Amino acid sequence: MSSGNSNLLVSCKNKSGAEKHYLPALRAAGWTGVIHLVAPGDSLPDLASVSGLLLTGGYDIHPCHWDAAEPVHPKAEVDADRDAFEMPLVRAAWDRNLPLLGICRGEQILNVALGGSMIQDVPDHYGCEPSRHQHGTSDAPDMHHRVQLAPGSRLRALLGEDVFLVNSRHHQAVKRVAPPLVAVGWHLDTAHPDTGPIIEALEATDPARWVFGVQWHPENLVNLKGPAGDAARDLFAAFIKAIGHR
Repeated sequence: MSSGNSNLLVSCKNKSGAEKHYLPALRAAGWTGVIHLVAPGDSLPDLASVSGLLLTGGYDIHPCHWDAAEPVHPKAEVDADRDAFEMPLVRAAWDRNLPLLGICRGEQILNVALGGSMIQDVPDHYGCEPSRHQHGTSDAPDMHHRVQLAPGSRLRALLGEDVFLVNSRHHQAVKRVAPPLVAVGWHLDTAHPDTGPIIEALEATDPARWVFGVQWHPENLVNLKGPAGDAARDLFAAFIKAIGHR
């Protein structure tokens, strides 16, 4: 599915990695139009001919974007160049009401660009073992923990599952949810008395906006059988459908 001469924009750090891991999922979901990869160092694209934005995974976000006084955590690997590139890109795409899908870091930068904050290190904050949310690779996903979706959420309706296993490769997580977004997915077994269970998925509060963020890596799961593969395929299919309807 494509819409005229529109582009699907993919923001990434490594274009060859995006071509390998994200583009096949988009093509399998039915996108036959142009896919334009952008990375730090590129000019910010003109969004006039863009019909959707995918924000891929990557390194950490600098805490100055939510609190000028918060120091960088010792375990954080900040990608300041990507922050500088993606913060205005997310806001411009939001202003144009483009379909937005954020994956892992993509979910995080979506949240921060729209006014949210982050937990800089999950093991430090939640007191859990370092390996709990760090398993597998892009080529060999490890289905390590379950995600619980809010029953009445739009993401639950799109994916057709309440609870399913996901792959997990992150050490940061959403803390304060940006005002235009709402948390709709959690890993209930990683919880803190002050911040609650770790957030695994976000969606726009406005049902007229197709904006979703997930903390796991569905691009690595689209070839799997079972609920996790079904959910991954349904997510990309819904994204492509939303783009095609613009």
